[in-house]
Amino acid sequence: MTRFSFLILIVISFISCTQQEQVDLIITNANIYTVDNAFSKTEAFAVKDGKFVATGTTKEITAAYTSTQAIDAVGQTILPGLIDGHCHFYGLGQNLQVVDLVGTTSFDEVIARVEAFARANPSKTFVRGRGWDQNDWEVQEFPTKERLDVLFPNIPVALERVDGHAYLVNQKALDMANITAATQVSGGEIVKVNGKITGVLVDRPQEMIDAVMPQASRTQNINSLMGAQEVCFSYGLTTVNDAGLDKEIIEMIDSLQTAGDLQMRVYAMISNKAKNLDHYLTTGKVKTDYLNVRSVKVYGDGALGSRGAALREDYSDKEGHFGAMITPANEMNALAKRIVKAGYQMNTHAIGDSANVVALRAYKNALQSTADPRWKIEHAQVVSAADFDYFGDKILPSVQPTHATSDMYWAEDRVGAHRIKGAYAYKDLLNKSGKVILGTDFPVEQVNPFYTFYAAVARKDLKQYPEGGYQMENALSREETLKGMTIWAAYSNFEEDEKGSIETGKFADFVILPKDIMTIPENEIPAMYVNDTYVGGKRVYTIPK
Repeated sequence: MTRFSFLILIVISFISCTQQEQVDLIITNANIYTVDNAFSKTEAFAVKDGKFVATGTTKEITAAYTSTQAIDAVGQTILPGLIDGHCHFYGLGQNLQVVDLVGTTSFDEVIARVEAFARANPSKTFVRGRGWDQNDWEVQEFPTKERLDVLFPNIPVALERVDGHAYLVNQKALDMANITAATQVSGGEIVKVNGKITGVLVDRPQEMIDAVMPQASRTQNINSLMGAQEVCFSYGLTTVNDAGLDKEIIEMIDSLQTAGDLQMRVYAMISNKAKNLDHYLTTGKVKTDYLNVRSVKVYGDGALGSRGAALREDYSDKEGHFGAMITPANEMNALAKRIVKAGYQMNTHAIGDSANVVALRAYKNALQSTADPRWKIEHAQVVSAADFDYFGDKILPSVQPTHATSDMYWAEDRVGAHRIKGAYAYKDLLNKSGKVILGTDFPVEQVNPFYTFYAAVARKDLKQYPEGGYQMENALSREETLKGMTIWAAYSNFEEDEKGSIETGKFADFVILPKDIMTIPENEIPAMYVNDTYVGGKRVYTIPK
């Protein structure tokens, strides 16, 4: 070989070694929290075919990769795409089409909003609304239907409480549903005063009203899903755990995702209804890059705010009242055995200490020979001291920190000083299980995940009350909180190998923030906002300029 040939080989070898790989996206000069096992930080990454292909320093990434889409983040903070561990995505979209009653401070304001909605929508044959909460009013008592009867004698009206566990309906709606003072329904309450129906229906009786409501059209359902996606992307959510969907909506979600219209990743819990169970528990799990169907949402009891939560002892502010189980213990046990046999996950809404122990016992009995079930207690809101021991590798708590800061004004009135010590006990639950999954329960609470972050860390409301925080022994650290909104939530969905952290091989779902949420002063956390949201390396939201 000649000297010239040898030099040519060296040059070719050098070029080959230093040739940059073409990728779809490069982000550099960022403050990136990877949320990997070491909770490490980095400053750059490369994306190809919708996944992270490398992370490292800006120098390392720019030396190894090139792209026509290279973004200098100029020090902005990047987090893995946020996961809402418990919400009602489809329900949020539906709520965008009804009377918004969130934040009403009196029943007078509720009536005014309903009247305004009816005037603006004269073609409505059934007026619906959601969001009232009597605990936010000066008179903290359930409303009654008389004013609705006068204003809407011929049009049915159903106004859903903020938690979804109570309706206020008018007489027209009651008549359509054939509900009278003699009607008996287990698993809830038809509220009466002096033997007369007030119009308030708690839990199971609501289903009788649902049965006579007009069914949403396909177009309305599509609009609901697309509207909810727009809202969620604006807050940095890239995966939502929808807690209770019917087969028809799940199939619509899959169709919209396949068409590329719906880009939100959805962990769909099927509603505990015969038609859903018979289909999915027979046909098996459904898994795509965007849809995961492998769990059943079960209602153990109702809500604390409407006194539907099932308690072991009577309510401290209503003697002789214990709430009610929506799914009794015998049904819970049978259902758990059926679900585990099908290889599905069971996720049970449990608010009161009675509902929690019924679900926990059913889980323990059903899971004795199951290695890695990751079954969840949704809310785990009021837990007796001895029952915390049920939580661990097999049973995970899925909680919503803003429930604590919304309920703290009246929760002790409901359960008393002793039981409140086991309520909203997120740190205690984390210590038992090793992981805690965080969500919002929107539209019961606001969609904003930074409110979740603040409530978990500071245990305060948006007015920074109370000074020093609410039951701070159960506050979470910022690292624990971020994990609960990313990698731990992904783990609970059996998706920790594909999302929840910024690591090679995982989906390139991430969010860009203007400030470092891990270090900014605590009182600035609620004001945090999203600059950009990416799903699979594609930008799905950017803040309006």
